[in-house]
Amino acid sequence: MTEYIATRDAYGQELLALGAENPRIVALDADLSGSTKTSLFARAYPERFFNMGIAEQDMMGFAAGLAAGGLIPFASTFAVFAAGRALEPIRNTIAYPRLNVKIAASHAGLSVGEDGASHQALEDVAWLRAVPHMTVLVPADAVETRLAVRAAATEPGPFYLRLGRPATPVLFGPDYRFAVGRMNVLREGRDLTIVANGLMLAPALRAAEILAAEGLTAAVLNGSSVKPFDAETLLHWAARTGAVVTAEEHSIVGGLGSAAAEILAEGCPVPLARVGIRDSFGESGEPEALLAKYGLTAEGVAAAARSAAARKLK
Repeated sequence: MTEYIATRDAYGQELLALGAENPRIVALDADLSGSTKTSLFARAYPERFFNMGIAEQDMMGFAAGLAAGGLIPFASTFAVFAAGRALEPIRNTIAYPRLNVKIAASHAGLSVGEDGASHQALEDVAWLRAVPHMTVLVPADAVETRLAVRAAATEPGPFYLRLGRPATPVLFGPDYRFAVGRMNVLREGRDLTIVANGLMLAPALRAAEILAAEGLTAAVLNGSSVKPFDAETLLHWAARTGAVVTAEEHSIVGGLGSAAAEILAEGCPVPLARVGIRDSFGESGEPEALLAKYGLTAEGVAAAARSAAARKLK
């Protein structure tokens, strides 16, 4: 039976574990610790937890100061506030001097659900991906989230970790290996390549099964590391299969789809189809209904794959 765990829950659990291992790790939150799950760390290490109130810009500046003093701060709030409201201090106070701040932003994407367009960060990867020195990770499940959080804690420099609100399928086992800047090949194929991340990886894998029943075999790559991006693996599979589909719970502008398009345009121009939010805001509704309405489903990925494969040169 498939287990379901929210990536924000996995973040809170791993941050707690890291706190026991390394006294230099501290946590900050913008009055949302119950939702972002930094509350676990706060209860265990109250002297290393800072509730900055509803003051996200101040939180990022404070985190920069802690990092400059040799600590490893994890700063958390909802993605729309972390990446949107606090973008300027992230750029100038954290990224410009390459300070060792880890931004763990939860409640990203349409799956925030009923909170609606004002709280559904659909542009955050684009914003942070454009900031120099920033590592951007979008883990697909609880296992990968814990590994990504640990990588952020041990590798230097600013990180942006994009986390979700709803419980999602656990896709990986205890032997799963994660590395910043590398894609994992989860399934091989000869007809097209699907690159997905975050909660869209599970639908991408289901889409590959749908296509296989129709005689189309799809390679599936986990594109959790949006920056740095694994161009080598993408180009290899693009050349091998001749068509690429990307799938993300984010705007098709500036995120995973854009990163893939840039690499393919320069290195291996093949048909590309991007599954994501098509330059619009979200709306209030139940998460599953919203994902279906905006085409972020296995069937939506399969339809894009058929389109991309049909455009291949014969």
